[in-house]
Amino acid sequence: MTNTLKKSASDNHYGRPMNKQIIKKDKLLNELEPYCILKGYRGSIAHNTYEEDVTHDDKDVMGIFVPPEDVLFGLKRMETVERMVDEKLSQKRTVVWDIVYYSLPKYLNLVLKQNPNVLCILWLSEKHYIKRSSLGDKLVKNRHKLISKECYKSFTGYAYGQLHRMTHVAPTGKLGAKRKELVERFGFDVKNASHLIRLLKMGVEVLTTGELLVERPDNNMLLEIKRGEWELQKVLDYADSLFRLVDEALVRSPLPNKVDYHFANELCKWITINFYKNNPPVPEIY
Repeated sequence: MTNTLKKSASDNHYGRPMNKQIIKKDKLLNELEPYCILKGYRGSIAHNTYEEDVTHDDKDVMGIFVPPEDVLFGLKRMETVERMVDEKLSQKRTVVWDIVYYSLPKYLNLVLKQNPNVLCILWLSEKHYIKRSSLGDKLVKNRHKLISKECYKSFTGYAYGQLHRMTHVAPTGKLGAKRKELVERFGFDVKNASHLIRLLKMGVEVLTTGELLVERPDNNMLLEIKRGEWELQKVLDYADSLFRLVDEALVRSPLPNKVDYHFANELCKWITINFYKNNPPVPEIY
């Protein structure tokens, strides 16, 4: 199989090519790179709400890989690889990359649960794909068969989580210190507030149209919230109206009740088989 790189991160304003500058810093990610069939930005870059210097955003990346030979045929187990990689740009500036790679079976199992984070990579704007092979493109082209009414539970569930965290949970850890600064300044976590509104609006949209608008047309409003330009009560009132709208959208939604498990399973098998047809493992001779 020939991997076709549709657009490199070097072709836009989001920084140097992630696959060349960051992946090679981590041995496991570097080893997985030939097996990666789809990779793109997630989070604020994908949503067009990235403001590193204003809202302390890191750079989020997701990849999907076909299980390597030792995992597929041997005893090794690997479903998810998560990394936080610091990229030092200067003495005063460091960018943090939050990277997650899912094996194809793990990814599709999360899709069956309609996880909002994993669904988004199937609806990225072209410029936000870092790597999109012909087999990764097979996932993207079948995205409408991988969405269902069950996304209502996941989008609203994640939204309720953001609603709770924006006022009740104290951030911890390296990145948490920056988030804590926002809470102390505005009285609530404005990034959680922005996620809350975005998730609800995306939930209404996908239930109504069957499309996920990952690159947000309302990014200016979301940035206002993330910058702390909205009072807490305004966020709560708007969220309340959106919860009602997403409930109404579920009733009218043309989406199927569930994703077809058989289709997802066959898609997983087809991609894996075709990957190894073009990249056959070379067995050692004992």
